[in-house]
Amino acid sequence: MLSTQTRIELAERLATAEVTRHPIAPLPVIDVVDAYEIQLLNIRRRVEAGASIVGHKVGLSSLAMQQMMGVDEPDYGHLLADMEVFEDVPVDTGRFCFPRVEVEVAFLLGADLPGEGCTVDDVLAATAYVAPSIELIDSRIENWKIGLSDTIADNASSAGFVLGQQRVRPSEIDLLSIDAVLWRNGEVAAKGRSDAVLGNPVTAVSWLARKVAGFGVRLKKGDIVLPGSCTRAIDAEAGDSFRAEFTGLGTVSLEFT
Repeated sequence: MLSTQTRIELAERLATAEVTRHPIAPLPVIDVVDAYEIQLLNIRRRVEAGASIVGHKVGLSSLAMQQMMGVDEPDYGHLLADMEVFEDVPVDTGRFCFPRVEVEVAFLLGADLPGEGCTVDDVLAATAYVAPSIELIDSRIENWKIGLSDTIADNASSAGFVLGQQRVRPSEIDLLSIDAVLWRNGEVAAKGRSDAVLGNPVTAVSWLARKVAGFGVRLKKGDIVLPGSCTRAIDAEAGDSFRAEFTGLGTVSLEFT
């Protein structure tokens, strides 16, 4: 277990890397609890500076990614209001170190979720709508050379998100079989399906509700939850135009300058 001072120092290194856009070397090997505490230090710092938490994201939600990282469960990060980007406003790649995009079915909660013991049925009952989304991920670690502790401490490598306009009630769509196609500059860049996320994206949300409860956090009405990507991550460069299409769920787009 790290000392409080060491946690603070590592959090400051990550925060400085994000602000200056000068990535750092991988963190020393630390345990998961220390990594989450480092993440929380930076989230609290941003909230104290005026940002607000609007939801959470799940990472490492595919079996392949878990095997690569040598873990048997996902990780999570926070979504802040100042991380939201918009379809009609191009994003400056200069704000990031190594930006990438992922395609996700976003959950918009219409009621609070229980913590410990949260089930798939609880998630379905509490979800007002699902929506098309793109998550913008980034790593403040050099060249994406990350281990599990690096990505957890670095807010699960999250950097931004955009929601499409369409809203669909969970009862009106088969959440297990939403096909997703990501187009980059008019060409198909990636394909996937919603059940790539832990076999069911609803499972990822219920896992998240249980996991954050251990840190005194609840998923509440109005929260946005990104359960994990349907496709592999795709690098984003200045001039790129992305469009994600979801069967039965609509589209979402994002441009970079």
